[in-house]
Amino acid sequence: MTEHATPLHQPAPAPRRLPGGVWLGLTIAVIAIALGAAIGFAGPLLTVAAVLALGVAVIVVQRLDFALMATALVILLLPYGSVPFKIVFTPTFLDLTIGAAVVTYLLQWMTGARRRLTTTPAHLPLLFFLGLAIFAFVIGLPNGPLTPNLLRQFAELVLSIGLVLVLVDHITTTTRLNDLARALLWGGALASVIGIVLYVLPTELSNQILSTLRPFGYPSGNVLRYVEDDPSNYQRAIATAIDPNALGGMLAMIGALLAPQMVARNPIVGSRALAVGLFAAIAGCVVLTFSRGALAGLAVGLAVIAALRYRKLLVVLALGAILMLYLPIAQGYVERIIAGLQGQDLATQMRLGEYKDALTLIGRYPIFGVGFSGTPTADLYLGVSSAYLLMASQMGLTGILAFALVITVVFGWAFARRRAVYADAAITPIWLGTLGALAAALTVGVVDHYFFNLDFQAAGALFWIVIGLSLAATRIAGRESV
Repeated sequence: MTEHATPLHQPAPAPRRLPGGVWLGLTIAVIAIALGAAIGFAGPLLTVAAVLALGVAVIVVQRLDFALMATALVILLLPYGSVPFKIVFTPTFLDLTIGAAVVTYLLQWMTGARRRLTTTPAHLPLLFFLGLAIFAFVIGLPNGPLTPNLLRQFAELVLSIGLVLVLVDHITTTTRLNDLARALLWGGALASVIGIVLYVLPTELSNQILSTLRPFGYPSGNVLRYVEDDPSNYQRAIATAIDPNALGGMLAMIGALLAPQMVARNPIVGSRALAVGLFAAIAGCVVLTFSRGALAGLAVGLAVIAALRYRKLLVVLALGAILMLYLPIAQGYVERIIAGLQGQDLATQMRLGEYKDALTLIGRYPIFGVGFSGTPTADLYLGVSSAYLLMASQMGLTGILAFALVITVVFGWAFARRRAVYADAAITPIWLGTLGALAAALTVGVVDHYFFNLDFQAAGALFWIVIGLSLAATRIAGRESV
């Protein structure tokens, strides 16, 4: 007997699928509507910036190298840039890139891509210093309000210090070392060119150009800066760092990092002539910032490199001194240096007053300081133009001694490994550059505060990144070949 198919036995009809072209058309339509709405509500500039930021974010979270290089470029080119919206607080571009680097690094541990932590002799002192900073922050909370901005800024400090651990663990080859160093060098050179161009352009035009950054958290209007904030005095180069002292200090570090490339056998920027050109731009912009501390820092950085290895850089120092003495544009700079040494100018007199007040604060709270949120009494204040006095005010003498221990171990370990470094021609220039850059920052820290000031996140992050580069270069010297 033949069985006849019933409706229950018939296969269900296959669902109809839209053609691929229809899906593509719908996708394009949705994107177009979203872009149109964004342009209507936020304007074309913010929309383009958001699209570019989204594209960069997709790339950055895929590779730790990209996140670190993006961090380096943001530090030097958009140090105070922030997203044009607020989520409890307004995230800066640097928050996003450092956060992306840390998250990407942690995901590598979670997925098993990393199984062993690379350490150096500086790790324990560094963790001790970080722990003291957190302790000082907590015990100092009663001294002032815990605002979202303060919490964000302190988190930035913790992440910046933590980047040292990430860099040492990630930079295991000269290729990775050179890639990050190259990003810093090109970022610093580009920032210098921007600073010089804005300096020579008419004042009104420079202000207009800088005011276009207003949607990203930058000031607008009369943005340019002058010596003693008096427009009748010399103009100061600011690039996109806004603060000329901060720009000068960061460029002093980058200039010292770049200096060995001028005499290296195979400069990572391409050629010796190009390295000389980039250094000239950076040094020129440092001079135009009229930051005496930055100029002294760059000179000390070059002297340290020359003392360790490259004596030829003494010629650069001598040439710079001659130019400063005889170039007409440098005469105002020389006058400011002399006035500063004699304590006659307003900036120096203000610094001396700040030093006296900071020493009073430290004398009252010598062990752990007063923390980062404020002071217990109205006759004291947090704010002094010296990274070391500011650190001692916030973390006490315990904190400054812990910091000194970190720096001592970094330089001591580097010096102990110098023979292995010199045997590796690919490492030597970067290694010397990082030590020179640290010497420059430590010199600047005597008379300026931004390498340990929560309001200057970019400068602080640059300092700790160079610490990480120095430790990584010292560790891998002679242990691998590209």
